Amino acid sequence: MWAGIFYALAAGLMWGLVFIGPLLLPEYPAALQSVGRYLAFGLITLPLAWLDRRQLRLLTRADWLEALKLAAIGNLLYYLCLASAIQRAGAPLPTMLIGTLPVVIAITANYRNAERDGRIAWRRMLPSLLMIAIGVACVNQAEVAALKTANRADLLTYLSGAGLAIIAVACWTWYPLRNADWLRHHPDRHPRIWASAQGVATLPLAVLGYLLLWGGMNTTQVDFAMPFGPRPQYFIGLMLIIGLFASWIGTLCWNKASQLLPTNLAGQLIVFETLAALTYAFILKRQFPEPVTLLGITLLIAGVMTALRNKPE
Repeated sequence: MWAGIFYALAAGLMWGLVFIGPLLLPEYPAALQSVGRYLAFGLITLPLAWLDRRQLRLLTRADWLEALKLAAIGNLLYYLCLASAIQRAGAPLPTMLIGTLPVVIAITANYRNAERDGRIAWRRMLPSLLMIAIGVACVNQAEVAALKTANRADLLTYLSGAGLAIIAVACWTWYPLRNADWLRHHPDRHPRIWASAQGVATLPLAVLGYLLLWGGMNTTQVDFAMPFGPRPQYFIGLMLIIGLFASWIGTLCWNKASQLLPTNLAGQLIVFETLAALTYAFILKRQFPEPVTLLGITLLIAGVMTALRNKPE
């Protein structure tokens, strides 16, 4: 149990890094940051996969197809929506919406995997759900209040960012459940092998996405210096850092936690990602959260800590 919690904490600290990428590269399109991150992930995985080539050969066609699905939805589509949401709505609201994942995943797993992992009574989950909902509402109120003096276009941009964050939540509700299914059904496979398989599966998708994006920009004559933008060394370095730490190491740690913990408990521990992301974002901005935002963060933490006390039966 404690080993699983440690791995979940390590994964959260790594994943929190993805929230600062769009803030450090605001002039870069979200789609380019998405394919760039996972192109780096795939390239970093290649030498690691070569070392594990014997065990990777044991994976079936169905295993590789599952890895491809996880890579497309849990990696590329999720990060594309998240990066776009952060660029449109700022970091706090998308981060807090992603912060609902612990409870969303717990509820879904509670009914989907009850036979395998146990069930938590609905009445015991209600207090934590209310805290999470009120926390998100607090952050939403603080952000919208800051835009009241702006024009209508800015408000619509903000709302579209919130919508993209909700799509990201849906992607990452699906991903850990399907990922845990494979890991729990293959307890003899090392989590590192599955992390490498996802990285290898991600690479062709990222290459294809990069080429399509490059061609689309040339066709529409977008004023952007492809292939690496106006700050190529900064962009490449940041993508390699996020690809290594957030993608490969984060996936490895999460795979290990998924093997050691029930899904409805492991899902709640994604709160570590939210807390890390909020910390990184406010440190980067060199500012302290607004009182209402701070209240929302406090309610989020309290809600998830309350949920952690509910053990599956």
